[in-house]
Amino acid sequence: MEYTYEPKGVCPVEIDFNIDGNVISNIRFVGGCNGNLKAISKLLEGKTVEEIESKLRGNICGFKKTSCADQLAIAVRKAYDEQCVKA
Repeated sequence: MEYTYEPKGVCPVEIDFNIDGNVISNIRFVGGCNGNLKAISKLLEGKTVEEIESKLRGNICGFKKTSCADQLAIAVRKAYDEQCVKA
């Protein structure tokens, strides 16, 4: 299932990814630090929701209370939870 998330408090305006069970793939950020976000996307290809949350949840960027990585962790958890409710 393809999922789109609108992050809050960060530069990207959208995070898109596929979720199959609890496995995340094809992560794409719209906006933000292009090179860094492409690298994060490649490193997380095929990882589970739990793996992504354990590594990225709570990371901050400078003075912000969140980061692109934190927003991705929030997004994959939200997608997973919504997928479970529909099942």
